[in-house]
Amino acid sequence: MTGLAVLAVAGCGSGRTGGGGGEGIVVGTTDKIFSLDPAAAYDNGSLLPETQVYQFLLNLPPGETTPTPDAAEKCEFTDPTTYSCTLREGLTFANGNPLTSASVKFSFDRMLGINDPNGPASLLGNLEKTEAVDERTVRFTLKEANDQTFPAVLTTQAGPIVDEKVFPADRVLDDNEVVNGKPFSGPYSIVSYDKNKLVEYRANPDYNGALGTPKTDTISTRYYATTENMKLDVQNGAIDVAWRSLTPTDVDSLRADSNVTVHEGPGGELRYFVFNLNTMPGDTPEQKLAIRKAIASSIDREALATNVYKGTYTPAYSSVPQGFPGAVEPFKEIYGAQPNKDAAARFLADAGVATPVDLNLQYNSDHYGSSSSEEYAAIKTQLESTGLFRVNLQSTEWVSYQRERARDAYPIYQLGWFPDFADPDNYLTPFFGPNNFLQNHFEDPAITAQLVAESTEPDKTKRLAIIEAVQADLARDHISIVPLLAGKQIAVAGNDIQGLEQTLDPSFRFRFGVLSK
Repeated sequence: MTGLAVLAVAGCGSGRTGGGGGEGIVVGTTDKIFSLDPAAAYDNGSLLPETQVYQFLLNLPPGETTPTPDAAEKCEFTDPTTYSCTLREGLTFANGNPLTSASVKFSFDRMLGINDPNGPASLLGNLEKTEAVDERTVRFTLKEANDQTFPAVLTTQAGPIVDEKVFPADRVLDDNEVVNGKPFSGPYSIVSYDKNKLVEYRANPDYNGALGTPKTDTISTRYYATTENMKLDVQNGAIDVAWRSLTPTDVDSLRADSNVTVHEGPGGELRYFVFNLNTMPGDTPEQKLAIRKAIASSIDREALATNVYKGTYTPAYSSVPQGFPGAVEPFKEIYGAQPNKDAAARFLADAGVATPVDLNLQYNSDHYGSSSSEEYAAIKTQLESTGLFRVNLQSTEWVSYQRERARDAYPIYQLGWFPDFADPDNYLTPFFGPNNFLQNHFEDPAITAQLVAESTEPDKTKRLAIIEAVQADLARDHISIVPLLAGKQIAVAGNDIQGLEQTLDPSFRFRFGVLSK
């Protein structure tokens, strides 16, 4: 599992479908839709329409990271391996077909059955089977007991409920077939679709779920190939909102434009670098750890956030970003908010590490944004200014980067992460559990035990205590990654647009229903 950003794919064009009325509010974006079929959609661009048009059993209301009933009236564990949901009465799709427990069972069976390589079926790895007990009751049987992340998984791209009378059980449905079938039960329906050019949505009067009644009847999304044109259009009023992804320089300049407002909120994106524990410098495990601690003591995150990213990111002092339950900041507490050359030198001296330490630091030039080069040049300068390190900085394009890091070619390397679901475990188990996606040879039995404990602890208070403890242990005793920055969510809008602050939250769901003008 590599996060939504890693899996983002630009879809191909398609013909125009539907009629539609006036524009209402127009949202611009450079993210591209890969598929409207949830079985093949595991990317930020497809998440945007999914959030508007599909219902989920549980969803994330504006400003919330706790799953809340959406199509469901209630959901609960009825025993350690059984999670049951009762649907609201009278649910229908926009085409008039009923939405029942059979629709829910079909949706999850179909997701796992198709198992599309571009889809999110892997998020359902703990789902053994789905049963429609009666018309309004669905029962999930889990492989592992007390999975506290399963409710959050139901809010992800693995969780949209689709119409069994529209979607085939064994193949992905073309976008135009989706639109024509009107299998929508979320806050909006798509009424006009020109893929990755212009999509028009109209409020669904029958929606009664977690996201609330839409404040604006008609929303359109306009798609841009470049941020330059999107920036110009939001400045001159051709669009009302620009969302994903203006450059830091664009955002900084727009802050000075009196015709628009830059709206900010916490986001789930994490920027960090990884240590390959086998190939990083150091003659012993103790020396390697000392080098990692010295590096952690030498990074100026505030300078990166301010000078490189113009305030569009904030310093990150843990793999779990602020805003998530259980998030703490152990790297700040242990190594300081500002660089500490003396502390870094002591770590190295106490372990008998000769200085300057030669570091081979690899970053990606095309996948994590155009500012990566500036970011890693600044990191090189920060490390070398201590006199303790000599940095060999190199960059590689994404296709080669993925292949080479898997072959242990990089002792220290850049990665980034968007969450699969709004739960702190999604920033812990994929990073630090056995066979983690970092491919950096980190595995520790005590950490694994903590991860299993937090993900299966039903008592929320006890679970959060374990989550806090594992973050501290990772920062103090292991440091397999150095967290750098957490991405804010940024939207630029005309001064007459309201509601953006409600949807710019760590869930990374952009909800059209809160927007008005």
